Amino acid sequence: MSTAATASPTEYAKTQPLSVDAPAARAKASAPEYTATSISGPLPITLSPQRRDGAILFTEVRGLVSMSGVLEPEQVLLLTNEFCNYVADAVAAAGGEAIGLHHDAMLSVFCRGSATNSAQRAIRAAQQIQGGFGATAERWRRSCGLRTALSQGMHLGEITLGNAGPKGAVRRLALGDSVTVGHYILRRARTGEFVMSDSVMGALSVDNLNLDAEPLPHLEIARRQPIRIYGVLVEERLDFT
Repeated sequence: MSTAATASPTEYAKTQPLSVDAPAARAKASAPEYTATSISGPLPITLSPQRRDGAILFTEVRGLVSMSGVLEPEQVLLLTNEFCNYVADAVAAAGGEAIGLHHDAMLSVFCRGSATNSAQRAIRAAQQIQGGFGATAERWRRSCGLRTALSQGMHLGEITLGNAGPKGAVRRLALGDSVTVGHYILRRARTGEFVMSDSVMGALSVDNLNLDAEPLPHLEIARRQPIRIYGVLVEERLDFT
């Protein structure tokens, strides 16, 4: 069993090198498969190139990047590692796959089973991520004066999964128009909020999900039809980012 599977996100982050350069590890461009633990048991995730329908989840930590010019580089990377592993643990527990960082947001995908199954797993992961981050945010505030909160965006659509990149820096990627739309949806989420597309809402069986989502003004993207979106909102806007 790996260290990441047995240690808490904080403990695991502290054991990792602060350098983000790991060419030897990234050079392993492919592997047969690995297993993500889900609420219903292990789910095999094939690493060979594939195109799947699934849920795309972006999780962004607001406040960290704006403080990166003030904190020491080692501290910025340590906090970033902790955030990445915190999200990855919750995603794996819900049967998804954490792909990696997209600027200051983690990109995760859920491509197992039907659209309804993928959307429900992604929602459960998002709720766990959002609900459990408060203790981490408070510790960061006390230790380095950093005020942070999470924002999330989710979409449902076709995803191309595989490994690509320059020599010595090949990594896992999720590509496609749906990923682009998912990132636009993330940008519509205010600090502390979770926004999802109509395709996610349409795939959900809300009977067994505690999801208090409200309709929001349509998302406008150039040369596209407006997209209906819904948000799990905060009562008071967080304006520190």
